[in-house]
Amino acid sequence: MAQPEGQARTVILTVDDDPGVSRAVARDLRRRYGASHRIVRAESGEAALDALRELKLRGDQVAVILADYRMPQMNGIEFLEQAIDVYPGARRVLLTAYADTNAAIDAINVIDLDHYLLKPWDPPEEKLYPVLDDLLDAWRTTDYRPVAVTKVVGHRFSARSSDVREFLARNQVPYRWYSSDDPEGGRLLAAAGQDGERLPLVITPDGTPLVEPEDSQLAARVGLATTPTEEFYDLVVIGGGPAGLGAAVYGASEGLRTVLVERSATGGQAGQSSRIENYLGFPDGVSGAQLTDRARRQATKFGAEILTTREVTALEVNGASRTVRFSDGSGVAAHSVILATGVSYRQLDAPGLRELTGCGVFYGSALTEAPACQGQDVYIVGGANSAGQAAMFLARGAKSVTILVRGDSLSASMSHYLIQQIEQSPNITVRTATVVEAAHGTDHLEQLTLRDVTTGHTELVDAQWMFVFIGAAPLTDWLEGSVLRDERGFILTGPDMTVDGRPPKGWELDRPPYHLETNVPGVFVAGDARAESAKRVASAVGEGAMAVMLVHRYLEQS
Repeated sequence: MAQPEGQARTVILTVDDDPGVSRAVARDLRRRYGASHRIVRAESGEAALDALRELKLRGDQVAVILADYRMPQMNGIEFLEQAIDVYPGARRVLLTAYADTNAAIDAINVIDLDHYLLKPWDPPEEKLYPVLDDLLDAWRTTDYRPVAVTKVVGHRFSARSSDVREFLARNQVPYRWYSSDDPEGGRLLAAAGQDGERLPLVITPDGTPLVEPEDSQLAARVGLATTPTEEFYDLVVIGGGPAGLGAAVYGASEGLRTVLVERSATGGQAGQSSRIENYLGFPDGVSGAQLTDRARRQATKFGAEILTTREVTALEVNGASRTVRFSDGSGVAAHSVILATGVSYRQLDAPGLRELTGCGVFYGSALTEAPACQGQDVYIVGGANSAGQAAMFLARGAKSVTILVRGDSLSASMSHYLIQQIEQSPNITVRTATVVEAAHGTDHLEQLTLRDVTTGHTELVDAQWMFVFIGAAPLTDWLEGSVLRDERGFILTGPDMTVDGRPPKGWELDRPPYHLETNVPGVFVAGDARAESAKRVASAVGEGAMAVMLVHRYLEQS
C-alpha cells in the first residue's frame, strides 16, 4: 500500500519491494525535498500504479518517479512503462545494481528513461541529489508535458539504421526503435507512404517523416543547434570530446563568448566508452555517455553554444581575426581558436570488412548494438583502454568475447586495472599475435579469418559481432598549409616547433609560442590531436582548461 509522506502537491514517487530500501529512499528524498514536494512511497509496482491513479484523479502533479529494477511480479521497467500512460511528463529513474546496467541502457529506448542510479547511492549529496535536482529543473521547464520522442524505423542489419541510432543516442535525443519487420514498424512505414525499400525512416516529434536523412538534416529536425547565433566570438572550440568540452566549460564560465563546433556528436571516443574507471572523482566508474552529458549541460549552463553536424574544412587568418570555414562555405570568426579535433579509429584493411561495416562490424563501441550481442560470439580488435572497457561491458551478456591483439601482450597499451579485470572474466579470451585476415557474411557478419602473425597459420571462426579499436588517426588533414603538423598528422605546439630555441618560420610576435599554441598566434591545441599528448580523458580535460588560460593571456596581449 502506498504511504504518502508530507502534504506538498507536487509528488516524487518511489517504489521498491525491499521495505528497508524503500524507507531509506523515502528518508533521503524527504530530507532534501520534503519541504517543497510530497514524497509517496510504494512497495510494489501494482501499489505504485494504484497510487498514481489516485493522484491523477485528485489532480496532483508527479514530477519524478524512482523505481527499483528487481521487483517480483512487475519489474521496474514494466512498471515505468505503465506509469508513462498515467503521467507521461514525469521524469523516470531506474534504481539498479551494477549487474543490471544492460537493462538500464535498454530502458533508455524502451521507456525513454531519464536516468539510472546504481545502488547504493551513498552519499546522497553526491550521487542522488544532483541527479534529482537536474530532473526537477527539466520537469519544470517542459511545463509538465510529455517528452517528445523521435521514432526510427529501420532494418536490423542496416549500416545507416545503426548510424542513425548511434547519432541520436550520443546526442542524448530520446527515440524509439522499430524494426521494419515488426507490425508497428510496418504501420509507421505505411503511414509515411513508404514500402520499406528506403531505410531508415525517421519520424520527428512533430510527425514529419524523414527518409534516409543525413545527419545535418536529422540534427536540425530533432532540436540540435547547427547554426551559430552570432558572427563573431571570443573563442571557437573545434571538436566536442573531453578536451573540447573542457575548453567550452572553462571558456564560457570565465566570460568568453564561446561556441563549440562538433561534426557528429559530443564526447568523442571517450563518449563511446561503456565505463571509465580511472577518471578522478568517480571511484565507481562513469560511462562516457554520462560524463559527456554532464559536461555538455555544464557548458551550456555557462552560456557556451554547441553546434553539431558542422564539418570544419579550413582555418583562415584575417588580421587579428581567425575564421573557421565549414563544408558548406559558411563560417564563423573569433579572436581565438582551440583545436580539439581528437582522433579517429584507423580502418582495418581486409577483404569483406568494408561491405560489413555497420552490419556486425563496428569502429568504436557502438553501444546501441550491445543488446543485440546477448548470447553471441563477439570479437574485439585492439589492445588499448577503449578495447578493454568494451570487452568488460559486452562480456556481461555475450556468449564469448575474444580480444585480438597484434602484439605479444596487453601491458604495452592497456591500464593495469583493466588487464586484471579481463583476466578474472571467464568468458573473455585474449589472443595475442593475431590479426583479422578477412570477414565473411551476406547481410551480416558470420565468420572471420584470423592469422597468427608469428606462424602465419590461419583459422576460420564463427563471429556475429566485431568491434574495432585500433590506432589513432588525427583529424587534421584540413589544416594542411596553415598549421604545422608532424609526419603522422599530429599538431605541433610551443617548444616542439622551435629549432635551436628559435620560433617557427613565419612567427612574427616578439614572444615565443605558448605551450599549447600552434605556429598561428591565437590558435591553440588541446587533447589527442596534439603531438605527444597523453591520450587520456583527464589529461584532455586538463589541456582544454589550460588552453583557455593561454587564450586569456593571448587576448590580454593582443
